[in-house]
Order: sequence, then C-alpha cells, then structure tokens
Amino acid sequence: MDLRPGWLQGADALMRELLHTVPWHAERRQMYERVVDVPRMLCFYGEDDPLPHPVLDQAKRQLNEQYGAELGEPFVTAGMCLYRDGRDSVAWHGDTIGRGKSEDTMVAILSIGSARALSLRPRGSSTTWAKFPLGHGDLIVMGGSCQRTWEHAITKTAKPVGPRISIQFRPAGVR
Repeated sequence: MDLRPGWLQGADALMRELLHTVPWHAERRQMYERVVDVPRMLCFYGEDDPLPHPVLDQAKRQLNEQYGAELGEPFVTAGMCLYRDGRDSVAWHGDTIGRGKSEDTMVAILSIGSARALSLRPRGSSTTWAKFPLGHGDLIVMGGSCQRTWEHAITKTAKPVGPRISIQFRPAGVR
C-alpha cells in the first residue's frame, strides 16, 4: 500500500468539471437472489478510450513513470465511481475480476471531492484493519497480492458529506 495525500493539485476544479462532463450511468447487479441498484454512478474508460480530461492523462503518465517498473506494465484503463452523498457506497471486495484473481497486480486510486473513508480488512475477516480518509487529490496504490488477500470498501455514512469521485487506474485485464 502506498498512500500519498494531496498527490493531485487542482482536485476541486477537476471534480467540478468531471461531475458535469463524464457520462455517468447507473447499473443494476445480481446480489444473491435478486437484482439491486448499484449504490453509486459509474463510467469506464477502456484501453483505447480517450480520458475525459487532460489532467487524467497526465496523472496516468505520472503513475506509469512512478510505478511502471514495479508493475512491469502500464496502467491502461480508468474506472470512475461517483459517490453522490453518504448513501452511496461500495461493498467489501477485492479487484479480482480478470487476472487479478490469480496474479499480483496493482490498482492506483485517485480520489477527488469530499473525503470518504476507504476501509481495509484481511479477506475473510469481519474486522476493519484500517481506514484511510481519501479525498481532495489523495492517491492510494494497492499492489502485490493486496487485491487477493485484502478487501476494501467505501461504507455508507449518515454524516453529511458531499460528492466524491474515485478514479481507478488499472493494467490490462484487471477489474
């Protein structure tokens, strides 16, 4: 884990622009025996998709310069989640769709907007091990076996909180 508070300068201006220019959409997913609304808005930019703002291109270049040798390949995709308020969340999970399920990899998460706690626990545990309040240009990079051996979540909160955007940079074949 590598945590870099305030890694991105100008995060508030980027937040305002992305709120209005990204084609956010809602999704529904099968959860156990029913289909439910995903409690956040989403947008995904694949390997060949242009990113919605030049600052994100620059961030991806910087991440590749900083972590590329360790990762052994570039970050090529960007998933985005818009947490509109404290009711939006993401359940405990690891990014194990694709080869991240069986191979070490890396995910770099850039957070802009209002701070929300990213909770972390060992896979299979019900005890939260750590909480990282991410927002305002903070970067957290999870590498090695982290996605397979740990889970992370953005839990709901009753506290008044403004919107937050999470931008997840990943290498090919990792979701």
